[in-house]
Amino acid sequence: MANQIKEEKKTRIDKWLWAVRIFKSRTLANDVVKRNKVSLNGKNAKPSTSVSIGDRVKVMKNGFELDFEVVRVIAKRVGAPIAQTCYVDHTPEEELNKYQDWFVGKAKGEFREKGTGRPTKRERRDISKFKEDYLEWDGDE
Repeated sequence: MANQIKEEKKTRIDKWLWAVRIFKSRTLANDVVKRNKVSLNGKNAKPSTSVSIGDRVKVMKNGFELDFEVVRVIAKRVGAPIAQTCYVDHTPEEELNKYQDWFVGKAKGEFREKGTGRPTKRERRDISKFKEDYLEWDGDE
């Protein structure tokens, strides 16, 4: 299966990020690189910047700073199991878990008893009023 991958010596960074499934589309990868959210070996990258084996790629995605080392250079999108063999993830564990402390102890999503159906228009107004009052209250009153 690995023989089916056509390895390159160099390829564009936006193309590589898309090919190894860091981003869903090449357009999205290109936009993120243009917004200076991607660095290659410590320097901000342009979409046309070439990636080669041994390079370090840092990506800001959804509030996380991901850190990858390029092991294989590919230009075509491949399946997820094969894509994972193209890089080594050096992202620190604290970075991956940084939102965990923020979510601990937070209220769960809203819940409605089974079989009660959707709220009526009147119930929705009451819920909205309650939420507005609750969010305005700062706890000092």
